[in-house]
Amino acid sequence: MVQVFVPRETASGETRVAAVPETVKKLVQAGHAVQMQSGAGAGAHIADEAFTQAGAMIEKDAAAGWKAADVVLKITAPAAADVQRMKKGALVVSSLLPLETLDAVRAAKSSGVTLFSLNLLPRTTLAQKMDVLSSQANIAGYKAVLLAASALDKYFPMLTTAAGTILPARVVIMGAGVAGLQAVATAKRLGAVVEVSDIRPAVKEQVESLGAKFIDVGFEEGAETSGGYAKAVSEDFLKKQQEIVAKRIAAADVVITTALVPGKKAPLLVPASVVAQMREGAVIVDLAAAQGGNCELTKADEEVVSKNGVRILGPTNLAATVSVHASETFARNCLAVLQHLQKKKGEPLVFDFADEIVAGSVVTHDGQVRHQPTADALSKG
Repeated sequence: MVQVFVPRETASGETRVAAVPETVKKLVQAGHAVQMQSGAGAGAHIADEAFTQAGAMIEKDAAAGWKAADVVLKITAPAAADVQRMKKGALVVSSLLPLETLDAVRAAKSSGVTLFSLNLLPRTTLAQKMDVLSSQANIAGYKAVLLAASALDKYFPMLTTAAGTILPARVVIMGAGVAGLQAVATAKRLGAVVEVSDIRPAVKEQVESLGAKFIDVGFEEGAETSGGYAKAVSEDFLKKQQEIVAKRIAAADVVITTALVPGKKAPLLVPASVVAQMREGAVIVDLAAAQGGNCELTKADEEVVSKNGVRILGPTNLAATVSVHASETFARNCLAVLQHLQKKKGEPLVFDFADEIVAGSVVTHDGQVRHQPTADALSKG
């Protein structure tokens, strides 16, 4: 029987939990024993009693839970001290960014603990059920529009009133990945006029199907990975894109930026000179704030007001502000990982490195660092 432990998250502002009663019940049905740290679901309004009714045991001592676990399911990356408590061969499934948490990687390597990063999952059909980047970005895109609408000094929709017609807000969304497309859909539902910029040709049809206008800046060959992620483009192309999109941004009431390149600093799409062209009271919501921001003036988890009165918001964990549904979807992603690793009920988890999901997502295993960029970083430091 595999012992699964779900700790209470300790990061500031983190309200999510990596298991919910629905997934606990399915884990128990699969032959696992589940322990929840007391209070683990509090941020998502899930009482300990709901977990016990689903078949879990409640553990008050986090250290004891880590020590006994065969598997730990976690939202954020584990601390090195917690990894060191684990037994050899144990597994941690989390949204680990290995290059940013090298201490935890070192601890896992020396302890023989397996680290499975949900952020490294390949973008394949089989991996969709495990894809936390998609499930959490979907929420972020939705919430970004609500933040913008709340901060804006205008209505979003066009309204016909006794006092005359109110024109709709103009929204520019930069990046049409999961977050961007959800932002498009949400802004359209609120009645805004929406324009979208992206470097990938494949998203044009998706954008237009949601009723938005695609800002055509041309395309650069190789701007998209085989898995559907955006890649870094040349400086010349980025400059061309900025020049064309700058005119649309200057006329916008709201700009939502979502452009990320996995493993790299977010591309600069809205320089200060472009912000200076926007009207007083306009709003920018920068969903790339955690990776440096798409807007030059963004500060992570702060609101900045530019010299010309543009409000720039840089939230880094919008999913945590929708804790109920964010926890539900993240927990289902974790459940899908364990279902993938366990071939038959009651049997131990299997790590088949011929499987692209395992090969792509496992950072450490059996005392080895299998993620090459992380191995390279460790060798240098």
